[in-house]
Amino acid sequence: MPSTLTQNVRKTVLENGLTVLTKEVHTAPVVTVQVWYKVGSRNEEPGVNGIAHQLEHMMFKGTLNRPIQFGRLFSALGSDSNAFTSYDQTAYYGTVERNKLKALLVLEADRMQNSQIEPEQLANEKRVVISELQGYENSPEYRLNRAVMKAVFPNHAYGLPVGGTKADVEKFEVEQVEKYYRNFYSPDNAVLVIVGDFQTANALETIKEVFGKVVKRQGAGGRGQEAGEAGGAGGEELITKFPIPNTSLREAAPTADLGSSRHESLSTSSQFPIPHSPLPTPIVLREPGAGRLLQAVYPLPDANQPDVPALDVMDYILSEGRNSRLYQALVESGLASEVTASVNSLRESGWYEVLVTAGSKQDLKKIDSVLSNAIANVAEKGVTSEELERAKTQLTADVILSNRDITSQAMRLGTDETTVGDYRYTDRYLAAVRLVKPTDIVAVINKYLTKEARTVGFFEPTQKRITGVGDKPDSAQTTENFSPGVPVLPSEVMKYLPPVDLAIDTIAQMLPQEFKFTNGLRLLLLPDHSTPTVTLSGHIQAGAEFDPENKAGLAAFVADNLLNGTKSKDDLTIAKLLAERGASLDFHSYREGVHIEGDSLALDLPILLEILADVVKNSTFPAKELELHRQQTLTDLQQELDEPSEVARRVFVQSIYPKKHPLHTFPTEESLQQIQRQDVIDFKAKHYRPDTTVLALVGDFDLDKVRSLIKNEFGNWQVSGQAPTLKYPPVSTPQKIVSVNPVLPGKAQAVTYMGYTGINRYDPRFHAALVLNQILGGDTLSSRLGAEVRDRQGLSYGIYSSFQAGKNAGTFLIEMQTSPEDSRKAIASTRQILQQIHQQGVTALEVETAKRTLISTYNVSLANPEELTDRILMNEVYGLDKEELHSFTDKIQKVSLTQVNQAARELLHPNQIVVVTAGPSVLAEKSNR
Repeated sequence: MPSTLTQNVRKTVLENGLTVLTKEVHTAPVVTVQVWYKVGSRNEEPGVNGIAHQLEHMMFKGTLNRPIQFGRLFSALGSDSNAFTSYDQTAYYGTVERNKLKALLVLEADRMQNSQIEPEQLANEKRVVISELQGYENSPEYRLNRAVMKAVFPNHAYGLPVGGTKADVEKFEVEQVEKYYRNFYSPDNAVLVIVGDFQTANALETIKEVFGKVVKRQGAGGRGQEAGEAGGAGGEELITKFPIPNTSLREAAPTADLGSSRHESLSTSSQFPIPHSPLPTPIVLREPGAGRLLQAVYPLPDANQPDVPALDVMDYILSEGRNSRLYQALVESGLASEVTASVNSLRESGWYEVLVTAGSKQDLKKIDSVLSNAIANVAEKGVTSEELERAKTQLTADVILSNRDITSQAMRLGTDETTVGDYRYTDRYLAAVRLVKPTDIVAVINKYLTKEARTVGFFEPTQKRITGVGDKPDSAQTTENFSPGVPVLPSEVMKYLPPVDLAIDTIAQMLPQEFKFTNGLRLLLLPDHSTPTVTLSGHIQAGAEFDPENKAGLAAFVADNLLNGTKSKDDLTIAKLLAERGASLDFHSYREGVHIEGDSLALDLPILLEILADVVKNSTFPAKELELHRQQTLTDLQQELDEPSEVARRVFVQSIYPKKHPLHTFPTEESLQQIQRQDVIDFKAKHYRPDTTVLALVGDFDLDKVRSLIKNEFGNWQVSGQAPTLKYPPVSTPQKIVSVNPVLPGKAQAVTYMGYTGINRYDPRFHAALVLNQILGGDTLSSRLGAEVRDRQGLSYGIYSSFQAGKNAGTFLIEMQTSPEDSRKAIASTRQILQQIHQQGVTALEVETAKRTLISTYNVSLANPEELTDRILMNEVYGLDKEELHSFTDKIQKVSLTQVNQAARELLHPNQIVVVTAGPSVLAEKSNR
């Protein structure tokens, strides 16, 4: 499996010290631009914990030359932009159509040297950051991790939470944040990464022209700033569009799998400082929550040490998949519902963390004992060559499969260059992984995973959730004395937008080939030879809408248990066949169907298709595995009902849709206990049919070969009779404001859902609604809601709106997270903005900007194989023609101001809306006054 990660990467260092990494990838007319600064929570100390993260937020607030929210400029460019802070670095990234490359570079160079930190903006953004931190504090896993990491690293900044603490954030002054900016945001402390469709020579000329003028700051780069106490629980994001990148292979996101890595030539030192004296007894947190948790953390060396590849392979043997040692010892035995683990290899140290979610009524001390014994058993008896090869293949395939899109490739280069100072790191690391021997696994376990070295934390929940619900119009919501600020005029945005190269790209109109088999199975194939991988997406019309009322959760039960055994293979054999090739296959049930996700290296596509066909045709649902799954699902449900976002979502949906409506039903403990094995078998037989199945494949394959492969595997899949159908009853909008406040004790942040029933995908207003939504709340920084509620008032960490349109009428919803004391004001502000747009409409310039954003982000999304495959699939599921893949942008372009304003009058109802806020009890007290 050759890695092409650093093939044709060019490294250039400008006179001012800026490191530039460029990599041409000509598979789609898009380009990603990323600026990585070598500063993170590692450069903090108690008292200023979270300042790197606070500065990251402030970098969107405007510059001397462009005193405007940068999120608006990125949105107007159609850039899919974001940022994150981690332990060792802070990164800003955007992906655009290639003709906008220079414009994006101009914006990044401007904020590298000219950012303005104004007192009023800092005060607002501190509120936003505190709201974000309260969201993390809602999670028992986060609170447990904080306690354990503080004990592991009492004298190093890796023991501090990356995002900071409320107490420290509240104290930040303008001068402190400015000093951090001057110290660390300098070209000689930064790495610029560009990957995509450009010519290197031309791009370097542009970079020198744009960034060459940025002056290196005196004394920058953090000398004297290497502060020192305790890191946290993963990187933070300004806008949570992407999961958080961090330097662990296993926890990295689908968009950017950023790896720990290493090879023997980097360093020969095997010594590493033990950061603490391990505690003899577990740290115990007794706090409000749902389930019991155990976290164990073992200190490891930094990323430059030669043991890292063996540690990562060890992690795959211990915790990846059903055949892994910890899954077998803890989950298969019923002691735990879930076990996850990851190696974190950072610049100055590292750690191995294991998180176990206890099964219902299981004892944490017993789990701890079994966990230790399972690890000790590997050290004592060693690993088989089969286990070793499987882990190495999985790890290597994960790296390759996670770098199919240009954003992820740039992320990998940026992480490697800023963490270990070498963008070629991952290539050498993969070479070192291939050389790992069974004895190396035993050696690293004996060296690092000893009982004496670790720190363990237990989370013991103290109380159950109490729910106080008031279903009444909340008159307090309407009396708030609020007048929204004048929205930033789109003409202002255009004034500050750098000029864009007018050469408009014509994107090659590649369309999928469509095939329909005699049994009704539909297949869409699009060859793409840019990487040696294949992405599979599928849909079966067997979703939760078909759940019987007293057995809610049945559709998910079926989907989740398909891989648990067939007539010819048990669950471990299926898991092993996939793992040996580093392939993945998953089934997720949602309201209108079951979504199939799969990927593999190109050579392994036959195995992936063979297993897919086997499980959809021949799954047997063994009783033991079904019962184990029931217990895991009950534990998961218990935890979901302790999350404000999940509680708000449930109550919101059930407040809109009446009983007997397919959208009203959610799984409960009672409904899950009702499900019998025969129910599962019957549901599968009735709803899993070739004539309601669609498969889409994009990747490195030959059309005819794949078509005949699928015909061989699925051609004999037969059913009789007509497929079950369902008609959703119409639902009217509420006649008034309905306000509901479920109370969750012990939570720091409130989550609000607002909305009512919406439109379906076939509604003639669909495209106008998309443009309307982009203006209203499609982006948390540049939309009307974002500009007012988040940016100007600082009331919410994130606020979004969406029209969820499927085959049937979906939901219009606005979602936001706030501090409990800010919820009422944020809700009132939101309703005022809805009222404003409903009555006065939007402007022509807003419509043009929104259309340009939607078209650009759509074109950028098609450069990602996973998004492209899903788009092809869902167009077919909705019965749209295959030309929709490219005609979608024409339809957006044709939307007029009149159509958007008509949609605003017809689809926005500020006085007939359901408002659900879930969180601490202070909300209920306020709303009942």
